[in-house]
Amino acid sequence: MNLPACMTLLFVLLLAPAQANTEKVIFLSPPAVIISPSGPSFEQLHLQSITPEKSSLRLSLPPAFPSEEHQRGLDAWYMLRNLNPNQRYEVRVCWAAIQPTNFWLDVYNTSHAFDTPKLIQSLAAFSEAQPAIDLPQDIGSGSSEESLLFLRVQAAADFFTTNKTLMSSPPAVDVDIILDPYLANAFPRSLLPTAIYIVALAIGAWILSGVIWKRLFTATAKPHND
Repeated sequence: MNLPACMTLLFVLLLAPAQANTEKVIFLSPPAVIISPSGPSFEQLHLQSITPEKSSLRLSLPPAFPSEEHQRGLDAWYMLRNLNPNQRYEVRVCWAAIQPTNFWLDVYNTSHAFDTPKLIQSLAAFSEAQPAIDLPQDIGSGSSEESLLFLRVQAAADFFTTNKTLMSSPPAVDVDIILDPYLANAFPRSLLPTAIYIVALAIGAWILSGVIWKRLFTATAKPHND
């Protein structure tokens, strides 16, 4: 194996552990829907929004141990707004290894969420539990059409301890929820700097290996005097 391939493989191996505490979902954004200004607004749901302009949320999610009622722990709901229609995106949730938790991510368009009893019940329960605060009104204002989705995050505690308090009430998990658009619907935008770095590293290693090989070949090709 040549030097550039070795360097690239080493870099990839060093990056691999970072994926251990990341869960994601990849999707195509739906066509824009008409939002009537006279009807109920999505802000009344009191859900935090993630947009391409504000692409990440840092928060604490309360998990629960799987049960018959909540097989995947507790549900938390968010909105993905101001999306570009028919563009590929991914949403990631990242958390620390010291907080063992299983996460599931699902996205739903508005009609699916509102027409499915189980989903609308979960959404309504989460919405009612949120504090009645005034959310920013600039998201989607001035436009009657918007591409948006509901994001459901399910968190289930994944540990065992003899501490009865922790087993009855698992601590909240600190997470980052990140919306990442795809470039040309093929490559995550957040990985572009990493891709450029790997290419530059491979080119530099290839040039350096050529220089070293040339010097070694020149040195071995010189005649030796007895």
